[in-house]
Amino acid sequence: MIPTLPGLPETLGYLAALLTTSAFVPQAVLTLRTRDVSGISLTMYGAFTLGVALWLLYGIVIGQWPVILANAVTLALATTILVTKVQVDRSQSARERTPSRGTGR
Repeated sequence: MIPTLPGLPETLGYLAALLTTSAFVPQAVLTLRTRDVSGISLTMYGAFTLGVALWLLYGIVIGQWPVILANAVTLALATTILVTKVQVDRSQSARERTPSRGTGR
């Protein structure tokens, strides 16, 4: 194990949490604002969201606040985007199944 300064590991954890979570926010905001989920794979995003939930659970089990905070925020954003993806996909599928009504001419 490499010797470290007191508080350095926790500081590094908070810094990593801040950077990775804040880097995710602009894309999440853009996706929610435009509702453009065409480039999002449902399978990949579902797996990603589950993985973040497991990281959150891991952080809780080991009692590490940097892990807990970063993954709680990311899970909230990821779940919102995942729900948006499902809603938009269902809406598009319903429109594709509904026959268009012509003017009858």
